[in-house]
Amino acid sequence: MKQFLLIAFCAASLTAIAPVVDAAQIKRACLASDRSAATRDRCSCIQRVANQALTRSDQKTVAKWFKDPHQAQELKMSKSARDDALWDRYQNFGQMAQAICS
Repeated sequence: MKQFLLIAFCAASLTAIAPVVDAAQIKRACLASDRSAATRDRCSCIQRVANQALTRSDQKTVAKWFKDPHQAQELKMSKSARDDALWDRYQNFGQMAQAICS
């Protein structure tokens, strides 16, 4: 019984920790950018907004745009409905982040 509880506890711990490790993609990308406004507080705020406005998949995509903004332009110019929906979510995220984190 003790072994079962230990395994269950470890599994629950890993499940609880795994999303946290992956959850700060936007913050890390923000901090790694060479923008002077990319302070720890501002990047943390932007990450909190991203958690509300974007899915994890969206965040993974958007985080790449900090290094290569051209990828965002390519998505914006895309004709697919899926890309259009992501662009709409991204614009909403940007407006929210600007209003909350400025």
